[in-house]
Amino acid sequence: MRVLAIASASGGCVAGIVQDGVVVAEASLGAERGLPAAIPPLVAGLIARAGTPELVAVVVGPGSFTGLRAGISVAQGVGLGAGVRVVGVSVAEALADALPLLGGRELWVASDSRRGRIFLERDGEITPVALDALPTPLPRQRVAVAGDAAIAVAGALAARGADVMLTSAKRPTARHVAVVGERRAAGALPWLEPVPMYVDAPEAKLPAGGLRPAPIA
Repeated sequence: MRVLAIASASGGCVAGIVQDGVVVAEASLGAERGLPAAIPPLVAGLIARAGTPELVAVVVGPGSFTGLRAGISVAQGVGLGAGVRVVGVSVAEALADALPLLGGRELWVASDSRRGRIFLERDGEITPVALDALPTPLPRQRVAVAGDAAIAVAGALAARGADVMLTSAKRPTARHVAVVGERRAAGALPWLEPVPMYVDAPEAKLPAGGLRPAPIA
């Protein structure tokens, strides 16, 4: 199956077309600013090079508000235009696929929330937590840490004497997003809608005086 994979949750964007587990075309953007305008031509170029996808897989979070919305909007647009399904993939799922051999360690995925905290995912649950308030692994619990905040988290846990291993998996890659998405489309994983996975409440607030009245026709 030819899968278009888009990952834009962690600043910047990586996208690729993956055919039967092999990346046949890939491109990336390094900065988050301007992503809404930059992702569509990037993805269009991939499709021109490698063909129309049969499935679209997109990272839905947790991560940057702007990045998630930009990547998911493009994924849904491609899916609608090509008449193919769009599936969501979490950051933890993509990173776990990149780490098949952890020697029995439990995977903790730590993502930078950019609000002085991290999003910590364990056992399928995501918790926003300050670095100095991280949970301590149980005695004899062996942990592996991945994600773009993994270095800070692994260091904090190691300072407490925890049995922790820092992995090299920091951000989702197109290949792993595509592989997880294809499993989900086949029914091997529970369905995950291609909509942003928000952990924190939105920062935007209603005006103190309420919304303006609708215009009079």
